[in-house]
Amino acid sequence: MSLEVNELVADTRAAMRRLAKSVVILTTSHAGQRLAMAATAVDSLSMEPPSLLACVNRSASIFGAFQAKVPFCVNILARNHEALAQRCGGQVKGEARFAEGDWRERHGIPYLGDAQANVFCANDGEFYYGTHGVFVGRVTDVALFGSIEPLIYADARYVGAHLAM
Repeated sequence: MSLEVNELVADTRAAMRRLAKSVVILTTSHAGQRLAMAATAVDSLSMEPPSLLACVNRSASIFGAFQAKVPFCVNILARNHEALAQRCGGQVKGEARFAEGDWRERHGIPYLGDAQANVFCANDGEFYYGTHGVFVGRVTDVALFGSIEPLIYADARYVGAHLAM
């Protein structure tokens, strides 16, 4: 890469560190394995039909399952889930990611029982850009739990927020 491109990449990274995002754990089952990955590149897409986008790096262990169009769950984390986010963000691999936490199963998909919300999705489309796949999740079921106290990732660290209602 040229110096200009390197500088653009560095500046883009610095800008994205300023974009605070809720932390989720994407979960699914594929070929007899439970898979989980912490993510922040997840967002709503449409309410007609209810849907969302999930961006997954091609190098992630969960990527093949998403390519196979298996259903998945977006587990929206609460501020007390930082340790789980770290486990599923690369601290441990494979089934060991499920060794801690209140993991359950619905519709054949693992989900975190005490997440702020669990959004179950049919894998309804994808496109690829650079290092990532962008997957469309058509919402099929939602479970809500507790108050709104999201775990947020900003400036390469976890922070919490409490929203008074």
